[in-house]
Amino acid sequence: MANDDLSRVSRETAGRLATLGIALDGREQPDELTAMMDAVERFEQAVESRGGDLMVDEPPEGSRPQPDDPHFALPRREPGESAASFVARLGRATDVVLRHPPRS
Repeated sequence: MANDDLSRVSRETAGRLATLGIALDGREQPDELTAMMDAVERFEQAVESRGGDLMVDEPPEGSRPQPDDPHFALPRREPGESAASFVARLGRATDVVLRHPPRS
């Protein structure tokens, strides 16, 4: 991938993460942004597979989450948390969601 393409994709990914309320400090590398986005998408798929509604579970930026189930709320990145640590925590949260009984 050319540098211009890599920069564009990184900006788009960072924008999507920011829209979801994921804190970024601007020092994340392209591979870290991709790993975080992949982890978010896995979490979202797990929530949907259990009957969660992402429109409810992921509120607009600046709003407080009011998920239909607390397990379905997208975890936020802690201040100073590394991308790798956040991805690992998202993976654990995804596992919890996948063990959750489906909503009817």
